[in-house]
Amino acid sequence: MTNDWDVPYRQSLHEALAVLSGQWTVAVLATLALGERRYKDLMAEVNGVEERVGWVSHPKPVTDKVLTDTLQRARDNGLVVRRAEGSQIGGSVWYRLTPSGKELLRALRPLATWAQQNRDSLAKDASPSTDKT
Repeated sequence: MTNDWDVPYRQSLHEALAVLSGQWTVAVLATLALGERRYKDLMAEVNGVEERVGWVSHPKPVTDKVLTDTLQRARDNGLVVRRAEGSQIGGSVWYRLTPSGKELLRALRPLATWAQQNRDSLAKDASPSTDKT
C-alpha cells in the first residue's frame, strides 16, 4: 500500500482533473447533489438548468449517449451509485452521489468561488486578442 503523501501535488491535481473530465460531469454531479434522481429526470434537470442560464456552459442539450457515458465514468470513479428498480423493460434506473462524490463537490466549492471572484480577468485572459505569447 502506498502512502498518499508520496504522490506529488501536481500528479494529484492531474488525477482530480481527470475525474472531472467530460463536458457534463460537473453538471451531472451538481444535479445529483440535490438528491437521488431517476435517469430521465436527471437528464431533464441538467438540460433545464442549462436552458435557464442561456446555454452559457454548453452549446446544446446533453444527449442520452453522453449522459450514459458521463454516469458510467462517474460510477467507475466511485462518485455515483446506480440503482435499478423493476424489470429490465419499463423499470426505472436511479442515480445518487456516493460519499466520495459529495466530498468532491465540497472540494470544488472554493474553486467555483475563485472563478466567480475572478470572472472578469478570466474572460479577459481567455480572449485571443489579449494573448501576447
